[in-house]
Formats: sequence, C-alpha cells, structure tokens
Amino acid sequence: MARPVRISQTKLAKDLGVSQALVSLVLNGRKEGINPDTYKRIWEHAISLGYQPKGMKFERSPRESRLRQVGFVLRSGLNIHTQGSYFNHVLHGLHTALAERGYAAVFLGSEDNLKKDRLRQYFPTGHALQGIVLFGEVAPAFLHLLRQFEPRIVAVSARHPGLCHSVVGNEPQALASLVQHLHELGHRRIGWLGGNTGLGRHEARYQAYQAGLRLIGLEADPRYAVFLKQGDRAEGTEAILRLLPLRTRKDFPTAFITYNLHMSIGAAQAIIRSGLSVPGDISMAAADYSPLAQQEEPRITAAGCEAEKLGQAAARLLLDTTTDSDGIFNDLILPAQLYIGQSTGPARGTQAISGTTNR
Repeated sequence: MARPVRISQTKLAKDLGVSQALVSLVLNGRKEGINPDTYKRIWEHAISLGYQPKGMKFERSPRESRLRQVGFVLRSGLNIHTQGSYFNHVLHGLHTALAERGYAAVFLGSEDNLKKDRLRQYFPTGHALQGIVLFGEVAPAFLHLLRQFEPRIVAVSARHPGLCHSVVGNEPQALASLVQHLHELGHRRIGWLGGNTGLGRHEARYQAYQAGLRLIGLEADPRYAVFLKQGDRAEGTEAILRLLPLRTRKDFPTAFITYNLHMSIGAAQAIIRSGLSVPGDISMAAADYSPLAQQEEPRITAAGCEAEKLGQAAARLLLDTTTDSDGIFNDLILPAQLYIGQSTGPARGTQAISGTTNR
C-alpha cells in the first residue's frame, strides 16, 4: 500500500481553485466577508479528505494509518459548516478524544446524501475506518444500511435500541433541575417551546419536562406549548411570537423551557424586541447545554450534559468496541448539570427561595 498523502492547505486550495490564504482564513474560523457557498465548499472538502491541523501526529506506517480513522455521519438536516451548531461541540469532543489515542475523525456525509453506492466506496474490503459515530437520530432503514458495511456504530444524542451503541445525556435529570430551579424562583406557570418534533430527542425532553412538573405538584398546560419541526433560533422566535398575544391572560406562563439552547436564544431575543424584559417579564431556560449559553446576552440558563463530553464518551465507547460483540450494545447516560445564567429570575411579584445560586 502506498504511503498516505498529507493533506495540506495548499493542496486544498489547488483542488478547489482558490487561494491558500482563503483556505487558511476559513479553516481558522473566519466567516465575515467570505462567500457562504465558498465557505461551505472549503470546509466540506477539507473534512472529506481527512484534513488534520498542524501539531497532530499520527503513525506513518501504512498499516497503522489504515487502523486510525473513525467516520462520523450527520443526521438528516444537519450541516457540518453551520457555526454554533450543538453537534460542532460534540465533534470537538470526539476529535480531541480520538486524537489522544492516535485516531482521526473523518466526515463521511449526512444521512441525506449517503446512498449505498457512496457507502460502498467508503467501505471496500479491508477499509481503513474503525467504526462510525452518528450525530443525532437517523431513520431505521439508514441505520440498517450502515450496519451492512460497518457494525461498530455509536449514536450520540439518540438511541436506537438493539441496533447500535448510544451516548446520551440524562434528560430527566436535566429537565427536573430546570423545573426545580424555576419553582424556587416562584414560577408556577411554566410553558414549553418544542422543536425537532418527531425525533426521539424532543419526545424524551418533553416527557421529562412533564414529569419534572409533576414532581412539584404542577401540570403542563397544553395551551402554552408549541411544537415545531425544526429547532433553531428562528423556531424559538416563531414559537414565542405565537404565544405573546395571549400574555394578557392571568394564567399566562411566567417562564418557558425550550427544547434546546438555540430556541431559548431566539425566544429571548424576540421577547426583548417586543418591548418586554428577560427575565423581568418572562424567564427562559434551555433543555441542553453548550458553551454558546455563556456567549449570549443575556446568558442563558441551561441544563444538560456538556456536548463535548458526549463526543469524548462516544470516542471511548467506539474504540473499546470489538466487531465480535454478540449483539450486546451499551447505552451510556451521562449526568446533566444545571448552569444558571441571566435569563431566569424571580417570577413577577415573588421572591426567590433562599439557596438558589449560580453554578
């Protein structure tokens, strides 16, 4: 076997017909002033070729190089080039944990475009990939197709019982901590803004939200729950704008929990643009966590497992899995943590119970 060719920024620039300076800017996170299509094209080509930043040292042996790659696949609707994506943080954790053991993460594509012919190219006899990490929930038919080519599969933030390993955060723990936090602040009417409905991840969080309310003697009010097909900032904005016209009702929620962080950000910004305050008029909390929560204004209160830790756990689980597992699959559930930001405060006309502190 020939020695693998090192993928350099110069090669990427030559392949794509752009300048090396432009490639360098894009791969170092620069987006301003760069054509979005060009930005996307550079990232996708770099990752598809297994580009590695300087400083990462892998074995040069041809045989070793065949044994030190792990593929990752995005669920339908996700894009690797989307900045701020929750799964970008998962990828960072996966990449870091793999690199510590001398492996590289290779982007194979998304569920939308990985057909059987493409997979056959990735998985010839004696292929280099030592497993696949799935980012998000995929269709059962697609997972069965993947298993025809590679049995070592770990799903992140999704469970596929009996088909592959999984790594998820503790959703009941996360939602219970959010509900308890809001309850301690005097909130008794807590609504729900849901996104990515139809996926198991949303259903798990919504059920955990309802269970968390029941633990403190409350019930979810279906009039103040919104369910949307996507889960980005735009959906957070749309969801809260659907409900704000009802705010004059005496039983309107004083707080909302959102399906994810992006929806909380979108909803909070929409509330502020409407002339209201967060958390003075309405508190907002998110049912997952990534460093993005600390970068917004106001900082978002969130609960969940750190996205990077999910990626790290997926790497360890995959590398410790053998092809001869006798159909035994592991479901890892990582503990959730409450991160109190600036988007939650005492309900109108109440005082927080002593003991609620930032963590």
